[in-house]
Amino acid sequence: MLALIQRVSQAQVEVAGRRVGAIDGGLLALVGIEPGDGDAQVARMCDRLLGYRVFADGDGRMNRSLADTRGGLLLVSQFTLAADTSSGMRPGFSTAAVPAEAERIFAKLLRTCREKHAPGVETGRFGAHMTVSLVNDGPVTFLLRA
Repeated sequence: MLALIQRVSQAQVEVAGRRVGAIDGGLLALVGIEPGDGDAQVARMCDRLLGYRVFADGDGRMNRSLADTRGGLLLVSQFTLAADTSSGMRPGFSTAAVPAEAERIFAKLLRTCREKHAPGVETGRFGAHMTVSLVNDGPVTFLLRA
């Protein structure tokens, strides 16, 4: 499981011109599910998303987590993140989980994050063509693996 996280001052997801998820400040996480991902990866990624210290403390250092700041979390499924880009000029997708399995694992990640992060977890729509808008704060972007 991969998550490209971006610290944002705001972010939203639209499907067919309608907003389906939005946060004011916190983290946007683009999530790629890989074959073999399961409960262990879901638990680890949830802990990392909520606990990764990317927000400034009183001294301006990245010492505070999403759990500390009680910011929003916008989870967006993105199978292209798990693509094989190691050769050629076209991505391969055999390194991404098949859609039915990816949807099940992503839904579990969403449920787990919602259970552990009361301030709010939003999402896009699995498998839909989405328009994601964000204002990156920093910019601050990291690639996490579970």
